[in-house]
Amino acid sequence: MTAATLGTAWALDWMARAAKVVSANRIELIELDRAIGDGDHGENMDRGFTAVTAKLADARPADAAEVLKTVATTLMSTVGGAAGPLYGTAFLRGAKVADGELDAAGVAGVLEAALEGIKARGKAEAGEKTMVDAWLPAAEAARSAAGSGAGPAEAMRAAADAATAGAEATEPLVATKGRASYLGERSAGHRDPGAQSSALLLVAAAEAAEAQA
Repeated sequence: MTAATLGTAWALDWMARAAKVVSANRIELIELDRAIGDGDHGENMDRGFTAVTAKLADARPADAAEVLKTVATTLMSTVGGAAGPLYGTAFLRGAKVADGELDAAGVAGVLEAALEGIKARGKAEAGEKTMVDAWLPAAEAARSAAGSGAGPAEAMRAAADAATAGAEATEPLVATKGRASYLGERSAGHRDPGAQSSALLLVAAAEAAEAQA
């Protein structure tokens, strides 16, 4: 049985799993970014989450919000390119609404806040072949799950599955935002690296939620 709410232990486990999955997929993210960007996304993300792991190892966060805030500030200071500010803003906005222990509605609220942060920082909308194309369906799926009476782990799994599908769905899109937009029609046929890393992180969050007894 999974926990009725998610808190500090979940957030810490999420970040530990995130660091591992980013490291394991570093080369894939580099190759995805090399096709339509400048090729540094995997390296930047790996460096960022390695720093997050080190920072949290010395921290005693009081709650999930404090974990997410630490992640935000660490990513902003260590991840280069567009990803640092975008992910930093996402986690910072999420931290602001992560009030105490999170039920399914709380999970949805965190994801919605993160999405709005990404949209505001990147000035991007759905369908433009960006991280938004993973985070938007994730937030919608979590809110739908919460509305149907699901627990927080189920809401997080619904979000992760939707994000994974959303990342896959960026492949045929023509990029109209970010560096990939410079390629125009040639950006079609490639998965967006930011959407893919977003999906990986949300799957890690779901696995951490499901591991909470």
